[in-house]
Amino acid sequence: MGEFDLIARYFTRKPARAALGVGDDCALLQPRPGTQLAISSDMLVEGRHFLSTVNPAHLGHKALAVNLSDLAACGAEPLAFTLALALPHADEAWLAPFSRGLLALADAHGCELVGGDTTRGPLNICITVFGEVPVVAGRSQALLRSGAQPGDDVYVSGTLGDARLALEVFRGHLSVPEATFATARERMEQPTPRVALGQALRGIATAAVDVSDGLLGDLGHVLKASRVGVRIDTTVAAGLVMAQAEGMFTAQQRLAFALAGGDDYELVFTAPRNARDAVAAASARSLTPVTRIGVIEAEPGVRLVDAAATPVDAAFASFDHFA
Repeated sequence: MGEFDLIARYFTRKPARAALGVGDDCALLQPRPGTQLAISSDMLVEGRHFLSTVNPAHLGHKALAVNLSDLAACGAEPLAFTLALALPHADEAWLAPFSRGLLALADAHGCELVGGDTTRGPLNICITVFGEVPVVAGRSQALLRSGAQPGDDVYVSGTLGDARLALEVFRGHLSVPEATFATARERMEQPTPRVALGQALRGIATAAVDVSDGLLGDLGHVLKASRVGVRIDTTVAAGLVMAQAEGMFTAQQRLAFALAGGDDYELVFTAPRNARDAVAAASARSLTPVTRIGVIEAEPGVRLVDAAATPVDAAFASFDHFA
């Protein structure tokens, strides 16, 4: 099977929202009047981002999910994406489930594949995703990292640390019941991009970022861009690690999973204290649970406290490809 046969068989579909999709030198997208394009790229490399034993359908799902998570953090509606795929060889037994997982998630979010590239090489998946954000009265409704203000509440969606739990089991550092591992592994291999929540938070959240490298590391981008600090309730944050894993590891491990686990693909966002009802409504409307875990402060830096507001003396390093 040649390169163009591969593309035609597994990745070519009739354009829906795009003006022109796969087949020409460029795809053509027509944003709706009164919108901006939101664009993000992510790369997944075998051995770095995923294990060679991963189910190809799950990998297809995750490859797009991590990009949709970036759109979610911006409050954008998915529009289309491109796929650059390096393969050691054209293995139909791998390509069929990979494309099935990829395109099933794309269909669920109305995000169509409009182009890309394929080549022979070590397995490497690079997706660029395009979304739309409304512009109202000349002002973009995009959620940015730079708008957090002192006094804002800090929230996180869903749960934290589940993917890290699964990784520690894979590494042989942790042993948990099979059912617990299965749940954690699904969170690691098939994360849920919080697209509906991101859109529901437009006009409510003051800043947002998705949690890919660990809560503290990614929240740090918001703190830097907004020139503020934060106080985090570690008791609440640690409580977001899956409930059925209670008692299976130490309190310090639980806290590390929650604050620096990575691969969660949840949203951490800030909103004014007087917007708590609006945040609750956005959570309900998007069917996505959110938890208030801290508060933005004027003094730069991260301050960790327990339920009694006693300082917690601990340091956590989030993932860094080149550290």
